[in-house]
Amino acid sequence: MGWLDHLVIVPVLLPLLTGALLLMFDERRHRLKATINVVSTILLALVAVSLLDIADTPTAANKAAALVYLLGNWPAPFGIVLVLDRLSAMMLVLTAMLALPALIYSLARWHKSGPHFHTLFQLLLMGLNGAFLTGDLFNLFVFFEVLLASSYGLMLHGSGPLRVKAGLHYIVINLAASSLFLIGVAMIYGVTGTLNMADLAVRIALVPASDRMLLDAGAGILGIAFLVKAGMWPLGFWLPTAYNAAAAPVAAIFAILSKVGVYALMRLSPLLFGAGAGDSTGFGDNWLLVGGMATMAFGIIGVLASQAKGRLAGFYILVSSGTLLAATGMANAPTTAGALYYLVSSTLAVSAFFLLNELIDRVQDPAANVLAVTMDAYGDDMEEEEAEEEVGVAIPATLVILGICFASCGLLLAGLPPLSGFVGKFAILTAVFNPNGLTQGSTLSLSAWTFVGLLVLSGLAAMIAITRSGIQTFWAPIEGRVPRVLLMEIAPVAFLLTLCVGLTVFGGPAMRYMEQTAQALHSPATYIEGVMHAPRVPSPAKEAAP
Repeated sequence: MGWLDHLVIVPVLLPLLTGALLLMFDERRHRLKATINVVSTILLALVAVSLLDIADTPTAANKAAALVYLLGNWPAPFGIVLVLDRLSAMMLVLTAMLALPALIYSLARWHKSGPHFHTLFQLLLMGLNGAFLTGDLFNLFVFFEVLLASSYGLMLHGSGPLRVKAGLHYIVINLAASSLFLIGVAMIYGVTGTLNMADLAVRIALVPASDRMLLDAGAGILGIAFLVKAGMWPLGFWLPTAYNAAAAPVAAIFAILSKVGVYALMRLSPLLFGAGAGDSTGFGDNWLLVGGMATMAFGIIGVLASQAKGRLAGFYILVSSGTLLAATGMANAPTTAGALYYLVSSTLAVSAFFLLNELIDRVQDPAANVLAVTMDAYGDDMEEEEAEEEVGVAIPATLVILGICFASCGLLLAGLPPLSGFVGKFAILTAVFNPNGLTQGSTLSLSAWTFVGLLVLSGLAAMIAITRSGIQTFWAPIEGRVPRVLLMEIAPVAFLLTLCVGLTVFGGPAMRYMEQTAQALHSPATYIEGVMHAPRVPSPAKEAAP
């Protein structure tokens, strides 16, 4: 077994060890802790990109499971397994690409506004990476709790009454969802006797009719837990307020948290309730489709009604989640491929928008330059000399750069050409109108037409809201001033937008990757085979035997 075979566990171990290491240093040693955090996050990004290359190598081109890692060398379904395939590799890279700019942005001042920021940040990455890699439901629950526990601390980072109030709501809702998660998992285990995802896919079809209702009830409860985390209406009422109250770099990395619930549904729906699930085939698909469209409608109304840019971004997350849930409910590979592309593009764009919002707010409120952080962390009595302390170099032509970034975010969120937001929506629309390819037509149902209409309206609503906000900020501000923006604050925004441009330029290869990922999701036989028959590492004694 070569060292590359152990690479799959590094995205879990590296942030865990880094977070533990950071606890050993005093909170006043900000520079040292920041350096360790940045180095670890860069290494994590390199590992994630390497794993993406492994998952997409020619030898694994026709396999759903590129690499299966048996922890403790116990075979599935008896032991814990980590599974790297195209979907999990894509989510690892997306997490790393969000984490690095959010962390760099926080180093300007936010990381000093509360204790243990760097440790919580690394534990959040551990929970996210573990959730994407795990191959069984119980450890999915464990990693969910790790990422949620760290997100509670990050949500409250910086203090302030509004942040504490929104944070407490966030904690209560997610604790309730975690309880439902555990209940659902227990019911499924009681019926099937296993929690390994691949083993479940085999056993669900064999569940007797007398236990089928209990199985469906457990799956429904588990689905509700995922939908709370994904923000589906009416379960996602907490999300815009919580994300608006969070610190800018925290909200930027939180952009992927709702996608964890979406990821779980994309993974489990075709695997457990696909064509081979017997009487449970297609379980929950209609609920996902209808619930996703309802979430889109609610998000569109919220986007149009929002005056604060932070709430606008929060409601757009609901629009994004609703689009992905509805696409998942359609249960076909072409729509899923377009949804995966849209997932990456929209998550990068929203993350950049959260970072940009704080910088733009300084145009109308120059005091937000520093005091928004220092007053939250230390109170109103902080001396002016300390409050104005900054680290880094201010950029020239501030309003021009902010305006270009704002316009780019607007194009991405509205789904207008030429950026990746348009490509993602176009791919979804193409799949909905002609899911069987160019040579075979199909008749669209009323739900499909409704989904198409909502997808178009979501772009229109985003364009109206972004244009209105841009006019108020750059064209006719009440008290406009040129804010002082540091290079380390605008560079992360530019990095995320550059990734979106790269996703557009390399749209062909990216879309092919998404199509292969979607095909593997909807044809899970090779995934099941790869996990259930993953070879154990032979003992040294057997290797030494003649």
